[in-house]
Amino acid sequence: MKAGKTIGKKIKSMKDKFSEELVQLAENDLLMREKLLAINKLSDGYNPEMEKVHKENAQRLKEIIKEIGFPTISKVGEKASDAAWLIVQHSIAEPEFMKSSYKLMLENSADVNLKHLAFLFDRIQFFQGKPQKFGTQLNSDGTIYPVINKNEINGLRKKNHLPELTQEKIDSILPIESIEFIENQNAEYIIWRKKVGWKK
Repeated sequence: MKAGKTIGKKIKSMKDKFSEELVQLAENDLLMREKLLAINKLSDGYNPEMEKVHKENAQRLKEIIKEIGFPTISKVGEKASDAAWLIVQHSIAEPEFMKSSYKLMLENSADVNLKHLAFLFDRIQFFQGKPQKFGTQLNSDGTIYPVINKNEINGLRKKNHLPELTQEKIDSILPIESIEFIENQNAEYIIWRKKVGWKK
């Protein structure tokens, strides 16, 4: 009986350790973002300070995943699992890590926030220059980036705990054929994506 209690305590302390650390990593990310926004340093490309935080956070999350798998709700609690998703969502210079994390989240879809699964799917599509599914990613002008199927969008959003879009918003989404035009508005963005591996 004592051995069982000891193992239980070890698991709990490990869970608490990772939970606290993941939340702290996500908070560091958001604090840096706020700091850079305040001094207007987020509008021109990918800020090096922000990129450094994203890369360090991704590296630490990779180590945690090696140890416990993807930090799902049952493993680390909802707040820390959400923090793990945020770290992945922001690791935009690491396409393979984002894709492998998405697969892990999909395999554990009953134990993660479905809203975040939708955001990550769309984010990966967006950076690959492919249409998204749930309409979570926006163009630089604030309009919704092209989607696979406008008619299915609200049904998919509902299933993934996202608020439905108004018909006006859905109607304003540009067709898939517009993706090349949208991307060609920013040559530096295309160069960066080729450099980090989103585009060939």
